[in-house]
Amino acid sequence: MTALQFKDGHDVRLLQGGVEFFPALIAAIDASAKEVRLETYIFHFDVTGEAVAAALERAALRGVWVYLLMDGIGTPHVPDVWAKRLTDAGVLWHRFSPLGRLGLLVPVVWRRLHRKLCVVDRHTAFCGGINILDDYVDPGHGALESPRFDFSVVAKGPLVADVHGAMVQFWDRLTISHQLRHMEFKDAHDTWNDSTVMASAADVAPANRIEAAHASMRAMLVVRDNLRNRTRIERSYLKAIATARTEVLIANAYFLPGGKLRRALVHAAKRGVRVRLLLQGRYEYFMQYHGARPVLGVLLAAGVEIHEYSVGFLHAKVAVVDGRWATVGSSNLDPLSLLLAREANVVVDDAQFAATLRSCLEAAMQSHGVQLHAQSYAQRPLRQRLLDRLAFGMMRLLLYVANRRY
Repeated sequence: MTALQFKDGHDVRLLQGGVEFFPALIAAIDASAKEVRLETYIFHFDVTGEAVAAALERAALRGVWVYLLMDGIGTPHVPDVWAKRLTDAGVLWHRFSPLGRLGLLVPVVWRRLHRKLCVVDRHTAFCGGINILDDYVDPGHGALESPRFDFSVVAKGPLVADVHGAMVQFWDRLTISHQLRHMEFKDAHDTWNDSTVMASAADVAPANRIEAAHASMRAMLVVRDNLRNRTRIERSYLKAIATARTEVLIANAYFLPGGKLRRALVHAAKRGVRVRLLLQGRYEYFMQYHGARPVLGVLLAAGVEIHEYSVGFLHAKVAVVDGRWATVGSSNLDPLSLLLAREANVVVDDAQFAATLRSCLEAAMQSHGVQLHAQSYAQRPLRQRLLDRLAFGMMRLLLYVANRRY
C-alpha cells in the first residue's frame, strides 16, 4: 500500500461544466503532436461528443497516436458511422467490458471503468467527473432544462506522468487479456497496440519540466482499482476529514459512504468543524436516491449540514477542506465508486485553487440548494422511509453477492 504524497511544481486549473471543459479538451487534442489518450465512462455521440470525436479523428489523420477507451455500460454503442470514421483515421478504440447475455447478473461486470482522464503528449492532463456528454443531454432522461453541475481540472506538472502511466498500464492489461482470449498476437500497428512505439519520455519531458519550473502548486493523482489501489481515494478523504480544523465542504452526486467515512464526518462535526454536504436533490435512480436516505438522517442528527441541489442534476465529485485541501475527480462516495469501479481524482494543496472551488460550491448552495433539517427529515412519510430502507438493504445485499464488504 503506497503512501499518499503531494508533489510540487504543478499548474492546475479548475474547469466548471462542459462550457469550460470541452473547448479546453478539444484545443489540447488539436494541438497534439505525438499522442492522445482518452478514457471516459460515457461517450455520447451528441453534438458535443461528435466534436470531441472529430478532434480525435483529426489528430489521428495527421499522424498522432490516439487511444480511446470507453466503458461498455456507460457507452453501450458506438454509431456505425463513427466506428468506421475512427477506425479509418487510425484511432485505437475499445469499449471496456460490455454486458453479455446475463447482463448485470454477473457480479464481475459491476467493476466498471468510471474514471475520466485524458493525457496529451504527456504534457497536459485532464481529470474530473465530466463525461463526453453535452451538459443539457441525459441518455436516460432526454433533454435537460438546466446544465449538469460538474467539474474537471486541466493540469501540467509531475502528476501528468502519473496519469499517463495509469492509462498505459490499463490499456496494456486489456491488450494482453484480449490477445490471450482470442489467441491473436498482433504487432504494434494493429488495433490492440502497446505503448512502445509512442513518443519517448525524452521527447516530451523537457517541456513538462519547464512548465513545472514556473508552477508552485502541490498536487497528486489518486486512483482506485481492484488491485493495489483499492482504498486510496477513500483514504485520501479520511485523512483530510480527520485533520480538518474549521470546515469540510463536499459536493457528491451519489452519496452513500461506508462506516469509516460516516464516522469521520460525524466526529468532525462533533469536534466543532463545520461539515456541509451538497448532494443530488433530484430523483434519478431508485437505488442511489433512496439508498442514501438512512445515512442522511444519521449525519443530520450529528450536526452535519446537508443541502440538496434542486435546479438540475448534480454530477460533481469534489471537496474542499480548511480552505486549502481540494479534490476533483470521478469518484462518488458510494459503494460502486469506493469498492468496485476504476476511479481517478486529483488532489490539490493550494489556497487559491481551493478558494475558487469553494466559491463555486457556495454559490450553488445559496442559489440552488435546499437545506434539509433533522426534525422534519425524521418525520418524512412512512412510505418514503420504507422505500429508503428497502433500497439500503438491496444495496448491501448486492455488495454481499459481489463478495465485497461494506
